[in-house]
Amino acid sequence: MQTIRKRYKAVWILLGICVLSVTFFGFNDKDFKIAKNLDIYFNLFREVDLYYVDEKDPEDLINSSISGMLESLDPYTTYIPESAIEEFRFITTGQYGGIGALIRKGGDYTIISEPYEGFPAQKAGLQAGDTLLKIDGVSINGKPVSDVSDLLKGNPNTELIVTIKRGNMPAFEKSFIRERITIKNVPYYGFVDEGIGYIRLSNFTKDASKEVRQAFTDLKAQGAYAVILDLRGNPGGLLNESVEIANIWINKNREIVSTRGKAKQWDNIYRTEKVALDTIIPLAVLVNHGSASASEIVAGALQDLDRAIIIGERTFGKGLVQTTRPLSYNAHLKITTAKYYIPSGRCIQALDYSHRNEDGSVGYIPDSLISEFKTRNGRIVYDGGGVRPDINVETNPPANITISLYAYNFIFDYATKFAYENDSIPPAGEFQINDDIYADFIAFLQDKEFDYNTLSNDKLDELINTTKREGYYTIAKTEIEALRELLNADKDKDLLTFKNEIKDLLRDEIISRYYYQRGRIISSLQNDKQLETTIELLKEKGAVSSILHGIYEKGDIKLALENK
Repeated sequence: MQTIRKRYKAVWILLGICVLSVTFFGFNDKDFKIAKNLDIYFNLFREVDLYYVDEKDPEDLINSSISGMLESLDPYTTYIPESAIEEFRFITTGQYGGIGALIRKGGDYTIISEPYEGFPAQKAGLQAGDTLLKIDGVSINGKPVSDVSDLLKGNPNTELIVTIKRGNMPAFEKSFIRERITIKNVPYYGFVDEGIGYIRLSNFTKDASKEVRQAFTDLKAQGAYAVILDLRGNPGGLLNESVEIANIWINKNREIVSTRGKAKQWDNIYRTEKVALDTIIPLAVLVNHGSASASEIVAGALQDLDRAIIIGERTFGKGLVQTTRPLSYNAHLKITTAKYYIPSGRCIQALDYSHRNEDGSVGYIPDSLISEFKTRNGRIVYDGGGVRPDINVETNPPANITISLYAYNFIFDYATKFAYENDSIPPAGEFQINDDIYADFIAFLQDKEFDYNTLSNDKLDELINTTKREGYYTIAKTEIEALRELLNADKDKDLLTFKNEIKDLLRDEIISRYYYQRGRIISSLQNDKQLETTIELLKEKGAVSSILHGIYEKGDIKLALENK
C-alpha cells in the first residue's frame, strides 16, 4: 500500500506541475478544460487501479486509453511505444538488421514466406515453406509472428542459429550472420515492349528518388522512347522523395505539393530544385485503389502539370501529412499535422476517411461535395478523394474460390511441393501453368477442406429474409430453392470456370520460388489489362499529347474528365 501511495504521489506532483504551468502561462477556458479533465482522468485511473475486481496491468490500461483517444482523430495518428520504434524505423527507412526474409504463421510455428534475394536467408539456402522450429535454441512453438520477427532481428554482424524443418527431411540447423537489410524501392525495371520502359516503385523510403532516377537513366540509355511508372499498391512514404521523383520529369522551380495545417510551422511549399532529366519523353503512371499518400502526390502533380497520363483506378485518397513527435521514455507520436495540396489546388484527402469500400478505396461522394479544378492545359480534374485517372481501367475482383484457395494457403503449399519436386523452371517471362500442372494441383486439393460462399448466395439470403418478412416466402419457396441449387458453390465446376485466374496465381507463386521478388513481378505483368492498355496508348503516335490536351477518344477508352 505504501508503494501505491508513493506512485500516486509522484503522479499527483506531475499533474500539479502541469496545472501550475498552464496557470503561469495564462489560464483561459481551454486551459481550464485540459486541467480539469486531466484531473478527472487521473482520479478515474486511480480508482480502477485500486478497486477493479481483477488485477490489470497499468501500462495496458494507459495504452488502451491512448489508442481510444487517437482513434477518434483519424486512422493515421498513432502512438509508437519504445518497443515498436524499430519497426517504425524500418517502415520509414526500409532498413533493419536481420536475415532478409518474409515470414508468416503456419500452424503452431512460423514459416518462411519469401527470402529476399541477395541477403543471408537466400544465400544460406533458406526456402519459402521452411518451418522455423527454434531460434538460438529457443522454441518458437506457439509464439506470435511479431515475437519471432524480433528474435530474427538484431544488430548487423551478429550471429544466430535457426533450427529448420523442410518437408519430410529431418530437422537441421543453419547459422546466419545478420546484415543490414535494405529493401529496394524499385524492385524491378525493364522493358515491357520494344522501346517502352517500365519502372515498378513499391515504396517511398530513403533513396527512392535515387533508385527511380537510376532506373530511368538506364532505360533511356537502352533506347526507351516512352516510360511507364507503376505506382499500383504503393502505400507512400516520405514526402520529400515524392518531390524528388516528380523532379525527374518536371523542371526546376515548379510547385509539386504544398502543406497547410493549424500550426503555421507546418505550412510549406515544396518545389522542384533540380533541372529535370527529361521533360519530353511520353510518360504514363499506373495507379489503383492501393496507391496512397506520396504515390498520389507524384501521380496528381504529374497530372496537374500535364506531364504524364494517369491510367488505372481512382487512388486511395490519403492527403494528410504525419509528423513524428518525440515523447518521454523513447516513445513517439505520429500525428497528422497538415493536409497536402497538389499544383491545381485540390486536396487528395477523401472527404470521409472513416467510411470506405471493402477494398479500402474511396466510397461514394455526393456531387455537391466535389469541386472542379484545372490542370495547366485547362483539363478539368476533381477533388473529393484520390486521383482520378485520365483513362479508367477497372480490374475484375478475384472469384471467391480463388480468394479461398489463397487464404487457406493452398496456392502457397502447392508451390512449395512443386519446388521440392522440380529443380528448375523456364525463365520468369516464359514459364506457364500447363494443363498437366493444373491437373496435379486439382489432385493436390482432393483431400483438402475449404469453404467459401459467393456474393450471389449472400444476396439470395437477404432476399429470403425479405420475402419471409413480407410473407411471400411460402409462395416462392420452390423457385427460391431451385435458384439456391443453381447458385450453390460447386468446387469442381469453379476450379474449371476460374481456371485462368487461379493459374495466374499459381504461376506467380511458383516463379517466386526460383526467381524471387523480381521474377514474381515479371510474371504478374502477364495478362495485365491496365498495363496492356497503357502499352497500346504509348505505341499510338500522338496519343499521349492528345490526352494531355483533353481531345483524345478511341474505341471503348473514355477519358475520366468526361465521366465525373
